[in-house]
Amino acid sequence: MNSSPSILFVDDEQHIRAANRQTLELAGLTSQTFERAEPVLPLLTRDWPGVLITDIRLPGMDGLELLAQAHAIDPDIPVILITGHGDVSTAVKAMRGGAYDFIEKPYPAERLIDTVQRALDKRALVMENRNLRVELMANTALGPRIIGRSPEMCQLRATIARIADTGADVLIFGETGTGKELVARSLHEHSRRRDCNFVAVNCGAVPETMIESELFGHEAGAFTGAKSKRIGKFEHAHRGTLFLDEIESMPASAQVQLLRVVQERAIERLGSNQVIPLDFRVVAATKVDLREAANQGSFREDLYYRLNVVTLHIPPLRNRRDDIPLLFHHFLLVAQDRFQRDAPFPAQSEVSRLIGYDWPGNVRELRNITERYVLLGEQFDWSLADLLAAPMAGAPRTLPEQIESFEKSLIVQALAFSKGSIKDTMTTLGIPRKTLYDKMQKYQLDKDDYKA
Repeated sequence: MNSSPSILFVDDEQHIRAANRQTLELAGLTSQTFERAEPVLPLLTRDWPGVLITDIRLPGMDGLELLAQAHAIDPDIPVILITGHGDVSTAVKAMRGGAYDFIEKPYPAERLIDTVQRALDKRALVMENRNLRVELMANTALGPRIIGRSPEMCQLRATIARIADTGADVLIFGETGTGKELVARSLHEHSRRRDCNFVAVNCGAVPETMIESELFGHEAGAFTGAKSKRIGKFEHAHRGTLFLDEIESMPASAQVQLLRVVQERAIERLGSNQVIPLDFRVVAATKVDLREAANQGSFREDLYYRLNVVTLHIPPLRNRRDDIPLLFHHFLLVAQDRFQRDAPFPAQSEVSRLIGYDWPGNVRELRNITERYVLLGEQFDWSLADLLAAPMAGAPRTLPEQIESFEKSLIVQALAFSKGSIKDTMTTLGIPRKTLYDKMQKYQLDKDDYKA
């Protein structure tokens, strides 16, 4: 990790360097000043997360040449040019060539700080995008991401880590769109079965007349139209994981067969008397209370108890609102990479709308809104977005409760964005260190939780 300060400031006049360094430090920004351009270049790398500020007129290498050299190292390094009156046209041309912005002398401290903070935000987003792109291409992460810092999601991840490699059958309960298949894939990818098949079956999408053939396979001639042997999903999941989504929709006749297969760990293809022993793990998912369904007679009670070795509950998004900015940010980065389009993180007013909405479609709906935001860009109309049409359900929260929730979400977002760096979080939020520490203590936030 590069240890250079977040701001490198180059000017050949000593009083200007001293004044600007003090201005930056008062804003909580670490800086290092130089009277010449040449010593700056060794400090610039592709993973340096900062901003370069340089006067155009310098002894030796001038600011424009420094800009060119910096962008030869990394074209995404933000370079802010300091210009005299006579250099404005030159600075404008340099911006067309890749400079981030220019500031004309004399300038107020607020102008400098505002420009630097915007440049730091852009640099941080570029670095996050770059890291995500590398991860997506190299597939370095083990299993899919389960994102969230709410207590419910932390507990869910801890339980997954504890049971993933045990081989125990698992029942996942959650509303539509909460990410049940994501959890199932995480269980698979964190187990020793990861190198074998993860086989997903939507029990509600398979016709009742075909589900036994789909699950258990059949021999040629087993029924009309069975012209050749077919390997079923259980056999395909040998040594891997079988994910049965919407298991509450499985017909009663298939439930009987499923119970026997889960108990005996063996199948018989339709039209065959040969017993085929198998090694598989069953992860079933449901959006209804199977205990209640069993009481009503729509689901076999013995199958419920057989599958219910461990139950994972996924909370709906409305019950973990503090995770919404983190999730939106993640989906934003993924969508930018997928569609190859840039989109800024929304303003605080829009983030507040995201947090206040009830999300009946849960995480899936949030992902769709995010992709629409990236695709439409400036044409995305927050006032007409689907999320503004529905009122927030549940008991209304008081104004102080809403303010605290929003404040906590912004701090969580900044900590995650900066990977737990207090300095960078201070910069992003624009607050002093003591204020940040006080608020982190209030909301029980630990910077170490965000370093991953």
